[in-house]
Parts: sequence; structure tokens; C-alpha cells
Amino acid sequence: MSIQRRKFLTGAAVAGAASLGFPAIVKSQQTIKWKAQSMWSTAELTYKVFQDFCTHVGKATNGRLEIQPFAAGSVVGVFESLDAVQAGVLQAQSTAPVYFTGKDPGFAVIGDLAFAYQHPWQADAWFHYKGGLELLREAYARYNAYCVGVSWWGLESIVSKKPIRNMADFKGIKIRSPQGLNAEILTKMGGSVVVIPGGEVYSALDKGVVDAADWATMSMNQRMGFHEVAKYPTMFTHSMPNQDFTVNMAAWRALPEDIRQILASAVRDWSWDQIERVAVDDVRVIAELKPKGIVQITWSPDELRKVRDLAHTTWTEWSKKSPLAKKAYDSQIAWLRDLGLIA
Repeated sequence: MSIQRRKFLTGAAVAGAASLGFPAIVKSQQTIKWKAQSMWSTAELTYKVFQDFCTHVGKATNGRLEIQPFAAGSVVGVFESLDAVQAGVLQAQSTAPVYFTGKDPGFAVIGDLAFAYQHPWQADAWFHYKGGLELLREAYARYNAYCVGVSWWGLESIVSKKPIRNMADFKGIKIRSPQGLNAEILTKMGGSVVVIPGGEVYSALDKGVVDAADWATMSMNQRMGFHEVAKYPTMFTHSMPNQDFTVNMAAWRALPEDIRQILASAVRDWSWDQIERVAVDDVRVIAELKPKGIVQITWSPDELRKVRDLAHTTWTEWSKKSPLAKKAYDSQIAWLRDLGLIA
């Protein structure tokens, strides 16, 4: 065979292989489009952080995965997002597992073990190195959903119209709180829990319907205007809910493996981006409020341990509500003991 003929056949073979492979390459690079609803309104910094996360995923995948973010309630009700993900109406949600406590009490124990942790890293470590993420994935799998990862927005700060420096100061306080584990503990501390929507909290504080409110961090409470009518913010590590990024199971399985890895890494980045950006905003608000005489109250370590011991009885009660709650309780109790936060 001549050299020229060999060159021709080799070139033809390469061209043929390339043409056969071309459709597969094009197919792998087609854009996958998802709709994802957040738990936050457009006014919140946390929603901006979520938008940035969606943009980052698009860039990191070279446009192969495009996540369109929606604010709370834009597609379905806030408490209906898991049903929408299960049905494929949404491909993803970014919301708090505690919202689905009615489906399984275990969501509450996983989503916010009230009065347990003192910093997001402690809870984050439980999820990633002590089995928490596996338990949350187990919970969501029943609803045709897969949890990619979790995040936080930080330790929440209660606002009140009079100082609350210890457990004794809670007696007789009318406090707005969501239903569930946290509300039960506040009741045991002597508070009178009033359940009202977030949009009505400012008016309730202003008119004296409640004396205090459990909402979010210092900067989030400031955006709601709470410090105008309740000038005593209190930080006593009472609540640090987590937020997940969870997707429809079929949508997850349909992703190419490299995009799954990119998405998992992006969620980890989003988690600490949100924690730190909210913390920076909290520092700003604390500094701005100080000249106005509004200074955050913090509890002593001894007082924190007392309330944590009281909370432990409620955790134990909730552990009996479902097999998932029991597993989440046992796992976190072991970790809290390792941390030295409980005896």
C-alpha cells in the first residue's frame, strides 16, 4: 500500500470517528434547565446569596446546568416546595427541613435541634462527618428527592421589649415563635408562645400583642424593623436552623457525573458564603445600633448550660415521635457529648 493511500485511509477513519462521536458530544453539552424555589423573599440578603449560587453553577458547568431561582412563594407556597419537587413541578428547593415536620418529626430534630449548637461549624461537622447528611437524604428519599447539601444563615437573635438575661426573665413573656421543638422549649422556660406569620410580627410587637419575637439574625431582624419597637436583642444560641439544597431524584440521576460533582462542591461553597455574608451584615448592624443604645445581650456559659439541659428533655421527647427522629437524636447527642456541650 502506498504512503499516500495509507494517509487517506487514516484521515478518513479519524473523520468518521469524529463524525460518529459528534452527536454524543453535542448531547452532553446541551443545557439542562432547572427551576429552584428559595425560602427567602427578594428583600433578603440570603436570597441574593442564593441567586449568586445559581449563577456560579451555570459558569462552573460552562452553561450545561442552568438553575433559575425563584423567591419564596413565587411558584408554590413556602410549605409546599417539597411536594412540588416530588412531583417535578420544581426541580429543586432551597428551604428549611423544619418546614416539613408535619411529614415526619425527624425533620425537626435534623433541621434545628434548638439550644444545641453554638456555631454553624459544629452543626456542619455533624452533617458531613457524623452522619447527619445521610439521615436527611434518607428522609427526603421517601419524597422522590435528593439532598445535595445544607447551609445556615447563623445564630438567631430574639428581640424583646424588655431585657432577657436568663431563664427567669422569660417567665410571663409573650413571645412569637414558630410551632415545634423550639416553641415547646420556650414554653418550658416560662414563656407564653404566640404563633403568628412573620409578616405580622412588627405590628404585634408595636401593639403589645407580643413582648418578644423569635425570627432570625440581628441584620435580618433589623431589615424587618423589629429593633424600632423591641430594643433588646438577645443572643443565647436558641436557634440555628439549617437550609438545604434538595433536588428531584430523577433530575439528580439524569445529571452527568461531572455536573453532580460540580454541584456538590458549589453547594459547599454556597453554604459558607451565606454564613459569612450574613455574619458580616450582622456585625455591621450591631455597630450601627450601638450608638442608639441597642446592645445585644448574651448569656453566661452557666446560664446557657442550664437552658441546654432543659432543652435536652424536649429533645428526648421528640426522639420518640418517629424512627428517623430517634436516629437523628442519638447521633447528635453523641456529637454534643464529644463537643462537651452536654454531660
